[in-house]
Amino acid sequence: MKLSTKSEYAILAMIYLARQQEKGYVKISDICKHYSIPKKYLEILFTVLRHNGFIQTRRGADGGYQLAKPAEEISLAQVVRLMDGALAPTSSVSEYFYSDTPLQQEPGVLLIFREIRDFISDKLEATTLADFVIESVHNDEVE
Repeated sequence: MKLSTKSEYAILAMIYLARQQEKGYVKISDICKHYSIPKKYLEILFTVLRHNGFIQTRRGADGGYQLAKPAEEISLAQVVRLMDGALAPTSSVSEYFYSDTPLQQEPGVLLIFREIRDFISDKLEATTLADFVIESVHNDEVE
């Protein structure tokens, strides 16, 4: 599995929104400035995230973006699958995006790739945006 910049920027933006969840709506320019994300690119990603129920928007002076559900209900796996598709290293071991591949000719190799898929999937499913809000609080306490 290799993350695209779509996934990387979407994860960063979602973590930012999770950390600001108590404060309400966030301006896209604040996120772009914080992570050096091109604004037009993030607007495109936010359209996808909004249409899939991960964020919501509000127009006006006090408008912006915020998470559409609690940070603990949004896993990294959900964001990556939305932006990049399968978490599996090959389509023939993917649970959500299965398709035949030449590797099916070697069951032993498929077994290894299934184990890799399971490890990646389990880790990303178990990690939510809330984990990074807590991490941020702990990092602030250390400084």
